[in-house]
Amino acid sequence: MSKTILVVDDNERLRTLVKAYLTQEGYRVVTAGDGREALFVAREENPDLIVLDIMMPEMDGYEFMRTHRKERETPIIMLTAKIEETDALLGLELGADDYIAKPFSMRMLAARIRAVLRRMGKDSPEVDVLRVADVVLDRNGRSVKVADNPVDLTPSEFDILATLMASPGRAFSRLDLLDRVQGTAFEGYERTIDVHVRNLRTKIEPDPRNPRYIETIYGIGYRFATE
Repeated sequence: MSKTILVVDDNERLRTLVKAYLTQEGYRVVTAGDGREALFVAREENPDLIVLDIMMPEMDGYEFMRTHRKERETPIIMLTAKIEETDALLGLELGADDYIAKPFSMRMLAARIRAVLRRMGKDSPEVDVLRVADVVLDRNGRSVKVADNPVDLTPSEFDILATLMASPGRAFSRLDLLDRVQGTAFEGYERTIDVHVRNLRTKIEPDPRNPRYIETIYGIGYRFATE
């Protein structure tokens, strides 16, 4: 069955071009012209991935993410004409999994979509449950519990946590983690890992300011504590 992609952008011409290209790539594509319409479409269509513009009338991409993330954990790729790093980091903090700056090529967009969907549907062993300290991660069910309490993670947060927990005590550089999450490591995107780790700590650590599970290895990156 074809994956459903929701494309959200107030530029009708861009929506049409993206829809035509992704349809040729084998996806089922639905569209929305602003954040409010996108919330309705997302609830009705339950897309597998959302391509989301940031600057839109009525409801911008940031507000859409704030609202949508309360309901579902759909993977989101941001489209932004803004080049400031803070804009991209804000989107990542709100739960976006990747971002592409405008203008962009359709081939690049399709490649990013495939990478995110591949992370969501990657093969894993029939029984693949990681247990370290009070944290239990089920790769098959893509679920996490801390001290028996379920924790909701974005796809990128889950993949980072799975990577760290699979090798407790091993230090991973930001580029290592980025490569596991994005499929290809880009130095310019290293700070995205810091944002995802900060969000992870907020969700799983008893005291995020004094992390028990995800340790910072200064000058290198991060590791998961052995106990």
